[in-house]
Amino acid sequence: VQLQASGGGLVQAGGSLRLSCTASGRTSSTMGWFRQAAGKEREFVAAIRRGDSNTLYSDSVKGRFTISRDIAKNAAYLRMNNLKPEDTAVYYCAATHKTLIKSSMPIRAQYDYWGQGTQVTVSS
Repeated sequence: VQLQASGGGLVQAGGSLRLSCTASGRTSSTMGWFRQAAGKEREFVAAIRRGDSNTLYSDSVKGRFTISRDIAKNAAYLRMNNLKPEDTAVYYCAATHKTLIKSSMPIRAQYDYWGQGTQVTVSS
């Protein structure tokens, strides 16, 4: 499975962006988004399961970001609204064939495949 993330860019605070992650190969069961700000560890943002579309969000993005996926296109999306400067980071999509329970979704080691990352910069 190869993942390709896109859609990042420069936006003013309060603005919106939509990230896309397209996957090649076998359809993954769980897909997620993580981000890594300069000098910080990579952190969980959101994840979605294939079967029941169950989702999980980090507290910092809950209510502002929405994760979705298109099974037919083997893709996942992250709609980001009301962006804040602290959302500035490189955003990575991740995938696994495992059907993760919610407590496992934020764990980086649970994901087998990673995209190359797309930069999101939010100016104040």
